[in-house]
Amino acid sequence: MDPDRLARLHHIATACHEEELDLLRKLARIPAPTRHEERRATFVADWLRAQGAKKVIVTPEHNVLCPLAPAPEDEAETDPGIPDLDVYAAHLDIVFDDTDPLPLHEDEDRIYAPGVGDDTANLVGLLMATKYLIHHPEALHGRHVLMVANVGEEGLGNLLGTKALFKLTAPRIHSFTTFDLYLGQCISVAVGSRRWRIRVRTQGGHSYQDFGRPNAVERLCCLIERLYHDPLPESLPARVTYNVGHMEGGTTVNAIAGSAAALYECRSTSEEALEMMSARLDAIVEDLREEGVEVSVKSIGVRPGNAAHQPAAQSIFAHRAARTVADITGEDPDTEPASTDANIPLSLGIPADCVGAVRGALLHTRDEWIDKDSLIDGLSVILSLMTSARDAR
Repeated sequence: MDPDRLARLHHIATACHEEELDLLRKLARIPAPTRHEERRATFVADWLRAQGAKKVIVTPEHNVLCPLAPAPEDEAETDPGIPDLDVYAAHLDIVFDDTDPLPLHEDEDRIYAPGVGDDTANLVGLLMATKYLIHHPEALHGRHVLMVANVGEEGLGNLLGTKALFKLTAPRIHSFTTFDLYLGQCISVAVGSRRWRIRVRTQGGHSYQDFGRPNAVERLCCLIERLYHDPLPESLPARVTYNVGHMEGGTTVNAIAGSAAALYECRSTSEEALEMMSARLDAIVEDLREEGVEVSVKSIGVRPGNAAHQPAAQSIFAHRAARTVADITGEDPDTEPASTDANIPLSLGIPADCVGAVRGALLHTRDEWIDKDSLIDGLSVILSLMTSARDAR
């Protein structure tokens, strides 16, 4: 990156550092359980309007959309008609179900709060960059940008907000960048997933008088044993992981369990591998069916993986983000695959990536923290990506 440009970005990010920290303190206290993000959505929409945004839309899903148009003299040079959009996003929701104001404390170097890094600090960086572009539309270089604070990224949100966005605007989206996770991470390979609720039902009965009847807990445990230890499909095209993350069932110690359930998931960068693992689950379930035992499998989540479209465009797009992060942080980017909102455009063959914009640790715990000073580098990264001319990619 040109040293003068790097210095300008650093100057802008440093000048608004205290304002950014103050916004983070306010937003991080607002509860935002997945599928119940409306309070943060309202705050974000009101804040954007207060900064002078000409148009702010809150969708039925509670996505917040803020279109940013180029300066009139730049727009006149672009083709007429519906413009292609470069989308920049960060998610509103956090993993915790709190409905009361979230606890927050800080020391000289850090801010601590549930969800403060994942994804509140990244969202705040995106908001500060959006404020800058509201007042400096010439920095868009003639591009039409859509800022999105989206819902449903965590847990069983199943990327609800981003899926809704692409149903609404997919023909117009030229590229997609989501800001999530930590500085240094530049993720352009999607980890897809399949998630199921497996439920076993039996007649149940008294533990002594009806001994010998099928026990739903025992049958479920047998099924889980098979999921972990049966051979994997031959010729898997990519690595797969699988996990039983929750179990429940039965009523009391002296009753044969009549119902038991588990949550099960598989992950892979390959859609083909996920289909093979889904078929494996079906085969194991079918093999364990017997008289007096009902086994049901319900899909509770699908996150798509990568598509094979536009590999050249994707490579150029990912390289630009990685180079930007390296220039600003002085560190080699971490390009390990992950599951993020970028999964949706990647599955559609639209150039996309996920870029971290904060340093911190202990995400998905109530002790999560972020490094205050890291917001300067993070905002520099966000501003650099949002103000890059399209032909510079």
